[in-house]
Amino acid sequence: MRTYRKLLTRSSAVGAVALAAFSLQPGAAHAAPAPDPSGSVHTKVVGGTKADQGEFPFMVRLSMGCGGALYAKDIVLTAAHCVDGSGANTSITATAGVADLEDSHAVKVNSTKVLQAPGYNGKGKDWALIKLAKPIDQPTLKIAENDKLNNGDFTIAGWGADKEGGDQQRYLLKATVPFVDDATCKKAYGDQLTPGDEICAGKLDTGGVDTCQGDSGGPMFRKDDGGQWLQVGIVSWGEGCARPGKPGVYSEVSTFAANIKKAAGELG
Repeated sequence: MRTYRKLLTRSSAVGAVALAAFSLQPGAAHAAPAPDPSGSVHTKVVGGTKADQGEFPFMVRLSMGCGGALYAKDIVLTAAHCVDGSGANTSITATAGVADLEDSHAVKVNSTKVLQAPGYNGKGKDWALIKLAKPIDQPTLKIAENDKLNNGDFTIAGWGADKEGGDQQRYLLKATVPFVDDATCKKAYGDQLTPGDEICAGKLDTGGVDTCQGDSGGPMFRKDDGGQWLQVGIVSWGEGCARPGKPGVYSEVSTFAANIKKAAGELG
């Protein structure tokens, strides 16, 4: 049985573990979170606007109620808390190629295998890879291999709740959140934060913009020096959604880049 922190992950339960009644923050998206003592519930990007069709072609919606991004055309990078261990798995459906989940042009592909981060126990290491039965003909999202761009403003996107306690969304929402340094984030979350494994982002003073329940596993990204999108985080967890003083917490992609690359090779 997996253990979860007191604060909630941002996955919306539809699969093996029910997450539906929990709130998640902009960077907090786990597949099976424990109930939030406050009783709040969240499911999508808070404070966001609709993304245009084709704006983020690497975005993927997963049938267990999480998000993800195309690491390769036949591999989705998501959060460890969104999956139930590693091994053969044909139960997950990935929907891609659309901003509107009801668009008739949506591409749907089933999973074949899952690789959850080795050593994942609910604290840190919140990444996983899902191998697809066939490639999806959409651009992939490059991952950060160092922490050089772990600063400034980041873009978040997802089909999760647009407010704490809200419903999952039909249309992809996007928002911008500023980087929050580890020392400041640790003041908000104490020992529940795992510096080095996690990166925080959000509007500390005002709140109002964040990922939420149903966004777990989705990417946090920004432009690199060449103007290309680069993934720096994976939506992981947070206290509520978009609350002042409680930034979203994301898995820090650069920390695990080498492990992700190795795991992707093993899935191939």
